[in-house]
Amino acid sequence: MELDKLDKLAASAFEGFMVRKDLVRRYSRQYPIPTYVVEFLLGRYCATVNESEISEGLKVVERQLVDKTVRTGQEELFKARAREKGSVKIIDIVKARLDQKNDCFLAELPSLQIKDARIEDRLVHEHERMLTDGFYAEVTLSYDAAIAQEQNGRPFAILSLRAIQLSQSDVLSILAKGRSQFTVEEWRDLLIRSVGLEPSTLSDRAKWVTLLRMVPFVERNYNLVELGPRGTGKSHLFQQISPNSHLISGGKATVAKMFVNNASGQRGLVCHYDVVCFDEIAGISFDQKDGVNIMKGYMASGEFSRGKESIRAAGSIVLVGNLDVDVEQQQRVGHLLGPLPQEIRTDTAFMDRLHAYVPGWDFPKVNPHENLTNHFGLVSDFLSECWSRLRETSRVSTLQGRVNWGGALSGRDIEAATKTVNGLIKLLFPDPNMPIPNEELEKIVRQALECRRRVKEQQKRILKTEFRNTHFSYFMGVEGVEQFVMTPELHSEDRIDSDPLPPGQVWAISPGGQDAAPGLYRIESTVGPGSGVKILNAPVPPSFRESVRYGEQNLYTRAKSLVGDRDPRAHEFSVQLRAIDTDHSGAGLGLAVLLSLCGGLLERSNKGGLIIVGALNLGGSVEMVPNPVAIAELAVEKGATTLLMPISARKQLFNLSDDMATKISIEFYSDLADALLKALVE
Repeated sequence: MELDKLDKLAASAFEGFMVRKDLVRRYSRQYPIPTYVVEFLLGRYCATVNESEISEGLKVVERQLVDKTVRTGQEELFKARAREKGSVKIIDIVKARLDQKNDCFLAELPSLQIKDARIEDRLVHEHERMLTDGFYAEVTLSYDAAIAQEQNGRPFAILSLRAIQLSQSDVLSILAKGRSQFTVEEWRDLLIRSVGLEPSTLSDRAKWVTLLRMVPFVERNYNLVELGPRGTGKSHLFQQISPNSHLISGGKATVAKMFVNNASGQRGLVCHYDVVCFDEIAGISFDQKDGVNIMKGYMASGEFSRGKESIRAAGSIVLVGNLDVDVEQQQRVGHLLGPLPQEIRTDTAFMDRLHAYVPGWDFPKVNPHENLTNHFGLVSDFLSECWSRLRETSRVSTLQGRVNWGGALSGRDIEAATKTVNGLIKLLFPDPNMPIPNEELEKIVRQALECRRRVKEQQKRILKTEFRNTHFSYFMGVEGVEQFVMTPELHSEDRIDSDPLPPGQVWAISPGGQDAAPGLYRIESTVGPGSGVKILNAPVPPSFRESVRYGEQNLYTRAKSLVGDRDPRAHEFSVQLRAIDTDHSGAGLGLAVLLSLCGGLLERSNKGGLIIVGALNLGGSVEMVPNPVAIAELAVEKGATTLLMPISARKQLFNLSDDMATKISIEFYSDLADALLKALVE
């Protein structure tokens, strides 16, 4: 394999902590162990880009895997070796339970089908995770022939074990030092390669999906859901990459296993793992009636109780599952959280505790020959140890003075978005002393708001009266322009929806004429230093050029009443017309152009769902609308909620049918200043 630029950069920045990911796949398929166990051995013997050293290391790794992993049918062979030699070393999951009858712990090694190996209390207390669902370790297993001859004797014993995970105190300083040598894009691509995927085959949105899957590993008590098509690798990260995550596939989620066993006091999975992931979430059910309530309480506060005792834990909760139909169909037949178990499918209080809904449909079906990388990435145990240490840090202070949330966000929405931003910052900028450019911070904020809004939109579908306002927005800095964030699956560039457009953008309907029906347009204006108005369309439709001239002249002559002390002659405006329907003339759009220029200059958005109607003349008068009923019918067809019309059209609209009149709100304006006031977001 030929090293590319990123391989060479990573090898110099993280010498001794890199491994070739195609080697990992080669061995993980051959042996019955997860990817991170193979990477642990490859990281120990093959963490180099030198081909001869890799070749030597592979021989050692292969020998270790052959000698220490138990394949199906080899159970008795390994037991016999332990009997002959007195002990044997294996790699296996180690589980333990308390034998109350004999007041001692017994260990289980699933690959050898041994359920009653003796183990010292000391080892169990040092590795309490073995009392939940166990963990992978290098185990020295002994055999005592004398005990074997006793009645009910237990000849096998675990003498020692070494957990398959890195334990090094300075991992974060190594990570920070190495990260400083990468650009943001290079670092993002290296993180993606480190979990076995090839970034060059992924879209920008698919890369963000991969990063969002990592957030629960670096953020305490983070609740995430991802639903999407089958085969997109939703559970791969939680099963194969880190020893600090645990996957529950289908079946019952018992309160004792998840939280605490009230009888024994034994703490559950959320106390022992950084991440607990429910795979195939549609098939999960809870063993107790109050199981959902305990889960909701934990997801909200990170606490649960055993009797009078309150117990805190930091484990993040991840729910992954499949959408059996495409996103559009799922939205037609229900909502995008429909595949959740019946107990929580319509529980808006449960949904409110979800910090992010990751769009699994933005990730392609994984093609092993295309989407899996053959390049170098960080060794999994180093990466997972860094992630675990990052959980103890916070970067929320980065937001202070730089990001302000819009008024539609509730306290829970702000908490959710803040946690997502915090996690993404820790992943992309792990060094707290590293400056974060505004451009990168804004990208992170937009991702966080989109993922939280996706949760809110599903709540709105279930209970519209309580979750009406989902228009999530933010401001960058104190003087920043309010920016609205949409969820792409609900919104399109050519469809009018209830979210305000960015400043300078408006929807408008041209009244048409004798030969043309009314048509929908989107006008987009940007403002910069200079003077004059520049039309970006080529060629420029003559009728639209006239509309722009009328809008421009009225802005100059009525600047005081429209934009206050801002001087439009000291700014250059760039205007672009987008025709949505067959009519491309741009006739009769003078008022829409004027409001577009005003919105851009004032840095204020127009109301969502609004269409502007009105043809101007140079004197500032609005011409009669010849066909207001046809315009109102078109506005309803396009999904508008409000139509801004001149007062002169009021009487003609008495002919609008009752059915149409109930589907749209019509606001009338008397002059240009009145139209601007009614168009802008308050």
